Amino acid sequence: MECHIIALLGSPRQEGNTAILMREAIRGVEEAGCTVEVVWVPGLSIKPCMEIFACKAQPRCAIKDEMQQYYDKIRDADGLIVATPVMTMGVPGALKSFIDRFQVFYMAKYERGESLISSEQRKVRKMLLLSIAGMNIKNLFSGLVQTMHAFGEIIDCPLSDSLLRDDMDTIKDLKTRPELLKEAYAKGYALGDAIRMAKCG
Repeated sequence: MECHIIALLGSPRQEGNTAILMREAIRGVEEAGCTVEVVWVPGLSIKPCMEIFACKAQPRCAIKDEMQQYYDKIRDADGLIVATPVMTMGVPGALKSFIDRFQVFYMAKYERGESLISSEQRKVRKMLLLSIAGMNIKNLFSGLVQTMHAFGEIIDCPLSDSLLRDDMDTIKDLKTRPELLKEAYAKGYALGDAIRMAKCG
């Protein structure tokens, strides 16, 4: 049975270290038998959530922009990869705006008790987080991980695994760390294999 993954790239650099890590995870997912669609979030024409709250009563956003198609893509996906650097101890601006627009899913699930994800889908969906950060300090990824846990709960695609690499100001080029690329591939393969097996079971 076919499985499909959405990969969100939150970095403003399409060919940077975050993208390198993501490509290895995607290679693993594809070799596990799943298809992948990459979304470069900083390239989207979307506005931040304006708290209009039209989504309290209906499963759609009052802001008419490019987000509309991504509600459908995320709803229909079997899993999610989120690849992002840490910026100012948290989620980069474009990706944070994208996540915040999923109030549509939050209101459906928690305000109206009508999750947009079916019970069958909820048995399958999983998220893999890939992230890098320049500094090497305590709790560097805490804010990001908390946000991704919350995002996963809202869209019924729980965070199930992660690869977090700090000290990139020293490392500079991930291609000099083949063990990290191998780990990204392995985690991608595990994600794809788990989802495919869950859909077949």
